Amino acid sequence: MKRDESIYISLCILFSILIVMGNLIYQKFVSLHLLPFHTFELSAGAILYPLTFLLTDLITEFYGKEKANFCVRFGICMNVFAACVMIGMDQLDATSWSKIDNETFHKVFGLYSVAFLGSVIACYTAQIVDITLYLWIRKITKGKWLWARNNGSTAISLFVDTFIVITFMTTFHILPVDRMWPLIVNSYLFKLFFTICSTPLFYVCVGIIKNLQKSKKREANLLDSPLIPSKISHL
Repeated sequence: MKRDESIYISLCILFSILIVMGNLIYQKFVSLHLLPFHTFELSAGAILYPLTFLLTDLITEFYGKEKANFCVRFGICMNVFAACVMIGMDQLDATSWSKIDNETFHKVFGLYSVAFLGSVIACYTAQIVDITLYLWIRKITKGKWLWARNNGSTAISLFVDTFIVITFMTTFHILPVDRMWPLIVNSYLFKLFFTICSTPLFYVCVGIIKNLQKSKKREANLLDSPLIPSKISHL
């Protein structure tokens, strides 16, 4: 397998893991005291979710729109597959000696329905918006200001995602209606804060991928060099 393909596949797998994991743990809401003047209240599934946009931005930067869109569709398919498995397991009866009974398992893994539908729609929509905006910002800045296209596209896309998923969950009374805007604001501000703080990580990842690609090109050039004979002639 070529190095470029390995990097791309690794990014897609990590993206899928984050998407699936986020939907498994979304029901727990936590308070994060990260700033002295504000406490973030949000779903545990949203804590690492901004990293999914960092990954699609990396794919868009190095592999283009088509492969970035494929990664999003692949992640969504893996998410749907995981949900189907959980729903199927939820239908099975626990034994009398099982540490986790039917009710507990259902509360943790069985509540997909509308919340899951909202999550899938929000994720797909926001990721497509992010990829489109990323390429548009890169075009108008003529490939400069890496931080601008990363933060700019993600800032808008995260709001789209947050608004859709929380609106879904409050409309269908999965979450209290009176908590809709506080949750949207808290969740979005945390994601934006996380995105800004992860900008150095984005630069590091870009640098690593560039170095890997350059080393691969150097290896290819050495193999193609006339100074290195492809076959050893007989004496």
